[in-house]
Amino acid sequence: MTTQPPTEQPRRATERARSLVLLNTGEGKGKTTAALGTMLRAVGRGWRVCVIQFMKSPEWKTGEEAAAKTLGVDWWTLGDGFTWDSGDMDRTEAIAREAWRTAKDTIASGAYRLVVLDEITYPVSYGWIDVAEVVAAIRGRPEGVSVFITGRDAAPELIELADTATEMRKVKHAFDAGVAAIKGLDH
Repeated sequence: MTTQPPTEQPRRATERARSLVLLNTGEGKGKTTAALGTMLRAVGRGWRVCVIQFMKSPEWKTGEEAAAKTLGVDWWTLGDGFTWDSGDMDRTEAIAREAWRTAKDTIASGAYRLVVLDEITYPVSYGWIDVAEVVAAIRGRPEGVSVFITGRDAAPELIELADTATEMRKVKHAFDAGVAAIKGLDH
């Protein structure tokens, strides 16, 4: 397939926003990874950034967390791990609800220019966190606070709320062929 190079200049943005809501969803790999790329841009511009992880366990030690903390990012892993590993789903749900309370307060505080809500779509889709409450908190955020939402199965309300929504589509994944995650590439 041959694609012709563009010969006309693309449409130009004319409006400046103080903040945005970004969302990465879908079955493909890279939702969090892309959000962390935005985190790097923000840190590089001197922004204060906070990452709040809803599903990952604080027992997991990841390269992205180590690097982000070195850069001065506040990184809170507030989840309970994979739900299929949960011995007490009521406890797992309570932990997710508490993570949301922390996230809601963090957004409202205005202390950060970027707040990443990593994998918040899961507790929303499970009914553990009310989507209307999430939308209201993000809509009511202070003027200069941007929010990045990640996770599969984003609720339509979250997609509607987002200024930019991207769906990651899986074409192929090494895990499907039995290849385990590799430190440095996958975590």
